[in-house]
Amino acid sequence: MAMQYDVKAAHLNNSGFAVLGPNRLKALSTVGTASAGTLDIFDTATAPVSATYERAGTLVTVTKSSHGLATGDVVGLSFATASGNSATNGNYTITVLTSSTFTITDINTGTIVAGTACLYASRWIVSYDIGAGDVFGNNALLPGEGVRVVNGIYLSMSNITSSVIYYG
Repeated sequence: MAMQYDVKAAHLNNSGFAVLGPNRLKALSTVGTASAGTLDIFDTATAPVSATYERAGTLVTVTKSSHGLATGDVVGLSFATASGNSATNGNYTITVLTSSTFTITDINTGTIVAGTACLYASRWIVSYDIGAGDVFGNNALLPGEGVRVVNGIYLSMSNITSSVIYYG
């Protein structure tokens, strides 16, 4: 494979879009804070939706008023940790129970109390956790030609000072 010369960069100090439209996410750099932080990256044209979830075994129930989704839709989910445990971030086919709840089957098992935070969007790409006090640049190269995105690259940052992505 020949070297790619048209790689661009985007810098954010808070959650938001780094770039819209089709691209390939190539690499990223993240700086944390005094507290533990999380960076979730989504392929989406709209900001991820905040919701809550609970898990019993492999069944995860997501709650969001008037979510507007349909059974069979595929959504990207990122789950917050509760008591040292969380559901598995990823892309899942959902089953709608009500206009305010849908379920997925997690590939792992466990118990999470209701009301734990989560985000969902059209497609989850990757999540990175940064340890408390890690205020140095943390760099990640994505293998091969990177991850192809269709809609845009959205960074959801919690206790992150800054993030830079490289794309092309």
